[in-house]
Amino acid sequence: MSDSSTPAPSSESGLGPGPEPERQSEAEELAERVAGATMACYELLSIYLGDRLGWYRALAAGHGMTGAELAAATVTAERYAREWLEQQAAAGFLTASEDEDAPSRRYGLTTAAAEVLTDPSSLLFSAPLARMVAASAKVLPELLDAYRAGGGVPWDRLGDDARQAQADVNRPWFERALPGALAGVPELQAVLTAPAARIADVGCGAGWSTVSLARSYPSAELDGYDLDAPSIAAARGNAEAAGVGDRVSFEIADAALLEGEDVYDAAFVFEALHDMPHPVEVLTALHRVVRADGAVVIMDEGVDERFASPASEVDRLMYGYSLFVCLPDSMSTPGSAATGTVMRPATLRRYAREAGFRDVEILPISDFGSFRFYRLLH
Repeated sequence: MSDSSTPAPSSESGLGPGPEPERQSEAEELAERVAGATMACYELLSIYLGDRLGWYRALAAGHGMTGAELAAATVTAERYAREWLEQQAAAGFLTASEDEDAPSRRYGLTTAAAEVLTDPSSLLFSAPLARMVAASAKVLPELLDAYRAGGGVPWDRLGDDARQAQADVNRPWFERALPGALAGVPELQAVLTAPAARIADVGCGAGWSTVSLARSYPSAELDGYDLDAPSIAAARGNAEAAGVGDRVSFEIADAALLEGEDVYDAAFVFEALHDMPHPVEVLTALHRVVRADGAVVIMDEGVDERFASPASEVDRLMYGYSLFVCLPDSMSTPGSAATGTVMRPATLRRYAREAGFRDVEILPISDFGSFRFYRLLH
């Protein structure tokens, strides 16, 4: 029996458990998600600053720097450098000393941050992603016009940020993972290792995929094709620097217009078919120029086989690229198929059959980022 001066716990007294708190509303959850996305967006753009201004590379080369030291090393403004350093430490990208005096505080890169933000050979190198987002933001007014009128924004309007981001983010995969991935498919390896094999790399960009193939197959000759002139210029320089320029040629060309029959033993399209305004025409040309007993391989995004809502993180990311980069680029050409980045296996299979291929098989290549490899069957 309780003392009369001490009331039993109740919801009214505030001493007991009371009613369960109301669940967060869907609107509140969505508002929090938008706020989180805003913070993440600014953090990504802060990575763009650090990447483009050379701040990350300077920090990676040093052993802790103040804002003044970073500014002096990179010929930038000290006040901006100090604010960026504080923000980076607040975001957890940098370590910071415990100095109360802000100008005296020293900042450094962790081993993980150095790899992710400054090491272009690492499969985890992610700084280029910020460049792609920044490139998209630059053309937002043009994108709005395209969305209203139904036109497009061509790739070259995104400039070097996008061009270099695409090349740099895929380079480590081509250099470090592609040789092993292809070697793990015996029937494909047999085609590529044939004496004096000829290989086409369609949509080669800066040529890192072509260079990797040339290094992996030293008896092969390779031709890279792309419509972007600055990318082709970069590809030629990359091939020469890699010591394979004598076996690799690059041409500014529309692959749909390739001439001849049975010219190549193999052809690859690495993460480019979904961008092409006329994919069936390109595949039709490859069906003609690649020998029937050769290999036509498409590497594209490893999206889900079917649409789902909500979708996987891969699909969500690829829809982002599609909205701001790939679909507007494709739609800048009249009569475009307007595929978009989220090209599901059924779409590719339809394109392949319309181009004359019998079928499409998914190659047993896993652990290659978020990509899927297809072989088109004559």
